Amino acid sequence: MNKRYYVVREDILPEAIMKTIQVKEMLGRGEAATVHEAVERAGLSRSAFYKYKDGVYALNELERERIATISMDLEHRSGMLSNVLSAVASLEGNVLTMNQTIPLQGFANVVISVDISQLSGELSTLVDMLRSLPGVRKASVIGQG
Repeated sequence: MNKRYYVVREDILPEAIMKTIQVKEMLGRGEAATVHEAVERAGLSRSAFYKYKDGVYALNELERERIATISMDLEHRSGMLSNVLSAVASLEGNVLTMNQTIPLQGFANVVISVDISQLSGELSTLVDMLRSLPGVRKASVIGQG
């Protein structure tokens, strides 16, 4: 599914969206130590923050971030996920989200979203590195933005 983005003037956004942006900015500047503290200060519920946080960005924030979503099938054995995360970190990638299925027939599917804006090298280099790890059956980019 292609995601569509819109540029919307601040004064017409719903209050919950604006407060979500405020919370993210407070957390980013270190003005609040926790989500709980930031939402309380902004007058926003935690559920509203979590509902909108991954879909609302200031325009300058979108310009900085480049996100790749990578799907992998990993052998179900100790240390596999740790090896994947170490490989991502070694190239200056930053894992934003991670989802793993329950292992079936000795393999688990893992999908990670990675901030690649600071990646040393190309995304293809990271994917090739992941594919070369022992226990990785497949690794492919399923989305990039």
